[in-house]
Amino acid sequence: MPSSVISSFTYQPERRRLVVTFVTGRVYEYDAVPPNVATNFRASFSKGVYFNSHIRDHYACREIKTERKATPSRT
Repeated sequence: MPSSVISSFTYQPERRRLVVTFVTGRVYEYDAVPPNVATNFRASFSKGVYFNSHIRDHYACREIKTERKATPSRT
């Protein structure tokens, strides 16, 4: 089911790193996330509810700054 809060996410099991992209465009990486948490997140019916209950405020995180694409100027 699509989420109204989470746009996408990836999990890197070798680093135990979960990278979550929100619909706002902000991207955060969460460290030391166990594989079972990532698996359950992927399988959850509501990504936002699972994220808020099991990931947010449970793992160290940092925002990843993303470069915004420049809008072509019209001259």
